[in-house]
Amino acid sequence: MLVAMARKTANDDPLAPVTLAVGQEDLLLDRAVQEVVAAAKAADADTDVRDLTSDQLQPGTLAELTSPSLFAERKVVTVRNAQDLSADTVKELKTYFGSPAEEITLVLLHAGGAKGKGLLDAARKAGAREVACPKMTKPADRLAFVRGEFRALGRSATPEACQALVDSIGSDLRELASAVAQLTADVEGTIDDTVVGRYYTGRAEASSFEVADRAVEGRAAEALEALRWSLSTGVAPVLITSALAQGVRAIGKLSSARGGRPADLARELGMPPWKIDRVRQQMRGWTPEGVSVALRAVAEADAGVKGGGDDPEYALEKAVVAVARAARARRQ
Repeated sequence: MLVAMARKTANDDPLAPVTLAVGQEDLLLDRAVQEVVAAAKAADADTDVRDLTSDQLQPGTLAELTSPSLFAERKVVTVRNAQDLSADTVKELKTYFGSPAEEITLVLLHAGGAKGKGLLDAARKAGAREVACPKMTKPADRLAFVRGEFRALGRSATPEACQALVDSIGSDLRELASAVAQLTADVEGTIDDTVVGRYYTGRAEASSFEVADRAVEGRAAEALEALRWSLSTGVAPVLITSALAQGVRAIGKLSSARGGRPADLARELGMPPWKIDRVRQQMRGWTPEGVSVALRAVAEADAGVKGGGDDPEYALEKAVVAVARAARARRQ
C-alpha cells in the first residue's frame, strides 16, 4: 500500500489515462506518483518515465511526449506544480483530456485551491482518477497516518507506541514514515512504547538517522562508516536519503526561524523541543548556501537510489560527503 492516508475516487486504477494528485503533502504526492510508476512497470518493465516541473511543460511539449511511438512503448508523464502551468499549456491539456493517448499515463500534481482550478475542474469532468494528498495539520491525523504505516508493513504496534512516535518525531510525515520503517526493520514482534522510547531518546546504532546526524555535523568519516554499516545490515537506501533530507531541512528551517525558547520554536516549526536543541548544536558551521548545496546533493542521491543511477551506494557516499562539506562551510 503505497499511498497511505490518501483518499481516492471510485476510479482506482493506477493506469487510468489521467491521475490527479491534489494537495500539499509532499510525501503523499510522491507516493501517488510512485504507485502509478510501479503499476506501469509491472505491466511493462521498459516503461518510459518522465518527471517534469510546470515550467518544463511548455506549449507543444505534451504533444511531443504523447505522440505515437514506433515501438508503442508505455509511458508515465508526471507534471509537478500543475497549478503553475501557462494558459496555453492548460488549454492543450484540456484538449488532451478528451482524447488521451493509449499506453500513456499522465499524472498531474496540483496544490489545490483557487489557482489553476480550471485545470482541476476539466480533469475531473473528464473522469480523471484522483488522489487527495492534504497536509496533515492535526495530531489525530498524524496518529492515524502512523497506524496506517504499520498496517501497510504488516506489523503490529500498540496505541501507546504510535502516540509516542508522533510525540517524539513531530509533524514531518517523511520522518514519521522513515521511523516506522526503521522500527519494523529492526524490531521483531509487537512494537510498544518502550521500544519507541529506546530508539528515539538517542539510540541509533548506525541507522539512517545516525548517518544523517554525523553528516550534518560535518563528520564525514564517521558518517561514511555508519553508512556502510547501515547498508550491510539491510537498511534501505531510500530511508538514508530521506533521513539526510530531513536533517538538512531541519537546519534550514531553524536557521531561518525567529529566535526564542525551544518550546516556542517547536510550535512554530512543528518539531519536538528536544529536536530543536539537537539541531541548534548541529547547525554550527552551516550557511544558507550550504543548505542549498546539500539539498541538491541529497536530491541527486535520491534519484540515484530510486533507479536513476547504476550504483546507489556510490550515490549515497557522494551525498554524505557533500552534506558533511556543506556543514563545514562557515569554518573554512
